[in-house]
Amino acid sequence: MGAVKLAITMDEDLFKELDLLVKKKVFPSRSGLIREAVREKLERIRMERLAKECAKLDPDFEKALAEEGISMEVDGWPEY
Repeated sequence: MGAVKLAITMDEDLFKELDLLVKKKVFPSRSGLIREAVREKLERIRMERLAKECAKLDPDFEKALAEEGISMEVDGWPEY
């Protein structure tokens, strides 16, 4: 996948903190730090969305559905 250049504007204090982390070799570059921060934020958003969807599930219904599927499968298993 190709890379794209992006120009951003940020608060000067935030920039100084970012720059300090790069100088301390915590991150290889400003771009690397920003790339990782964006990646982590996007993952957090995906996980929050998944958690919200999971919260909508009815645990009793899901359990019954899973148990129904298991009992149907067990019937076809060979005896040992």
